[in-house]
Amino acid sequence: MFASVCRGFAGLFALLAGFLSPLGMSAEKPNIVLLFADDLGRYASAYADPAQPSPNDIVKTPVFDRIAAEGARFDNAFVSSPSCTPSRGALYTGRHFFRNGSFSQLHSRWTKGAADPSDSIVGMPVTLERAGYHIGWSHKWHIPERLMGGVENHYAPSGQRLSSFSEVVSKNPGARERIFGEVRENFQAFLADRKDGQPFFYSFNPTNTHRTWVRGSGKALWGLNPDELKGKLPPFLPDNEVVREDMADYLGEVMAFDAACGVIIAELAAMGELDNTLIVISGDHGAPGFPRGKCNVHDFGSRVLLAMRWPSRIRAGWVAAAPVSLIDLAPTFLAAAETESPDDPDGQNLLPFLAKRSAPDFILSRGYALIGREVHVSSGREDYMPYPVRALRTSDFLYVKNFKPDRWPMGDPKAVAGDAMPEAKALDNTRAAFADIDASPTKTWLIQNRFKDGLGAILREAWEKRPGEELYILADDPHQIRNVVFDPAHAATLEKLRAQLIAELAAKQDPRLTDAFDRPPYLDKTRE
Repeated sequence: MFASVCRGFAGLFALLAGFLSPLGMSAEKPNIVLLFADDLGRYASAYADPAQPSPNDIVKTPVFDRIAAEGARFDNAFVSSPSCTPSRGALYTGRHFFRNGSFSQLHSRWTKGAADPSDSIVGMPVTLERAGYHIGWSHKWHIPERLMGGVENHYAPSGQRLSSFSEVVSKNPGARERIFGEVRENFQAFLADRKDGQPFFYSFNPTNTHRTWVRGSGKALWGLNPDELKGKLPPFLPDNEVVREDMADYLGEVMAFDAACGVIIAELAAMGELDNTLIVISGDHGAPGFPRGKCNVHDFGSRVLLAMRWPSRIRAGWVAAAPVSLIDLAPTFLAAAETESPDDPDGQNLLPFLAKRSAPDFILSRGYALIGREVHVSSGREDYMPYPVRALRTSDFLYVKNFKPDRWPMGDPKAVAGDAMPEAKALDNTRAAFADIDASPTKTWLIQNRFKDGLGAILREAWEKRPGEELYILADDPHQIRNVVFDPAHAATLEKLRAQLIAELAAKQDPRLTDAFDRPPYLDKTRE
């Protein structure tokens, strides 16, 4: 009798432990696969909304849509910084980008030999390796290789032509399947080094959604008709043939990435490992070569797609509207692996919320995402100076602090002859001018047509100098083009968000509060 009662209590305690444990209902550590595209914003057919026409209305991403439907979809996921190195550094550490020393900026001009706060950072992949995981990646990393576990963990024996998808396939249509075969073979090579039963972490980081891609490839390779984008572009982009084709070509690369993700997921299924794998699909920032995209803290530049699937821990069909940050991924991955970060992360573990049937938005996250940047292209401004900006994105507002409003946000308006804008009448070198906007057909068209009537508001949003503060009311202004910072009706909101941002930056010791990013070791003007 006594033994029977003990067994009953033991069973009850085991059941309760399964419900209460923050680490999950299964003792088996999951595999973790991060499918992470370069320059990929919030573009997937799962985000199409009849009430808000957008490019998502024409793109087709069945793989992302499946992961979202069978797991969680995040409608407001933001990067820490809309530039690849600081964005990736923040993801792999779980820290705000400005806490990562020399990789807080792209093409950093860190003083050689100076003490670097990043030297003591371990990083999420290496932490997983220490917890018994087999780790590896393919394609881009753009942060110190040691944080990924060393170059020996880079797997690309079959090639990485996916990153040049439209260039290759436009010349040779038969190369399409070979490219996807390379994706499979690289993943298989990674798995071949895994010990029996060993959990693994694999990150897949192609760059095909980065410039350059072949003009007309969206229609030629993926059947995306640019004319179907009429009325679906954000209002800060010209709705003309050039820009619509440019966007359609970009969406074609999004579809190529989605198809490649499907290759890896199919391999997991063939191995019988699919349901014991935490799968995450996302991107490192907004679209390149479009004004207000990459390098901007506004949604078009900083909001990205995000879906997560792990059947034993993430309830299918979960849709999160609250803002989250990609700094939350490292703590989430480490919690799934039953270990913790040694790097003092700012992100939080999302798993306790994703197992619930539902949860109030304010429970899901801090209630905001913190976004910012310093240097992107180091030659973009005189004396290599950064453009320092920080922002808070809540469910209702976007507050932006431009610390140096005297600087050009997208880089100096350089002309071939060194003339200043807007006086310059000829500007052929569209790469040098406003260098933080990637060279593109859209950028070229804007520069060549900048004196035409009716483009004033578009050019202002594209590259002109910005005020010290910006405030947008999202319910009325989802594209964030009406700055209400000077409206007395919103003075209380402005004061609250301003104080909240500065308090967070001070608590995390952001070097920008002392302008440290403007001088060595963050900025060494003598370094070549």
